[in-house]
Amino acid sequence: MNDQPRVRHARPADLPRLAELAAEHAAYEKAAGPAPGFAERLGALLFGTEHPRLRCLVAEIPGGEVVGYASCAPELSTWDARAYLHMDCLFLREGHRGLRLGPLLMDAVAAEARALGLAEIQWQTPVWNKGAVRFYERLGATGKDKVRYSLPVPLP
Repeated sequence: MNDQPRVRHARPADLPRLAELAAEHAAYEKAAGPAPGFAERLGALLFGTEHPRLRCLVAEIPGGEVVGYASCAPELSTWDARAYLHMDCLFLREGHRGLRLGPLLMDAVAAEARALGLAEIQWQTPVWNKGAVRFYERLGATGKDKVRYSLPVPLP
């Protein structure tokens, strides 16, 4: 048994727990929770191809409980004319923040970027999430003011 917190790549057996954490993350950000079938869709993205684009890292405390996650995927910047790693989510359960798990997750995301030959990570957080803003700024990250939009596209 591991007596130290650790970060590792998600495994198929983690999918039910990731669904729970994603629902907690959505509630924390005052958003709608994942739609039914989330675990299956996430499993297809993470494990359904030989070279999945999406990566998911989980934070595990001693005893093996998964208490957080970070997900990321390579993306492209037209302005920079290069690829970067987009961190879509980083979440730790209430009561597990401030225990050095966040830096462990960020180190693991940075390792993913290095493994892919990418020299930058980009992400966003709600402006009201002052704790996350302070955490990211302590890491040396800088923010940019933007508004994120979403446009549903009807499929045939």
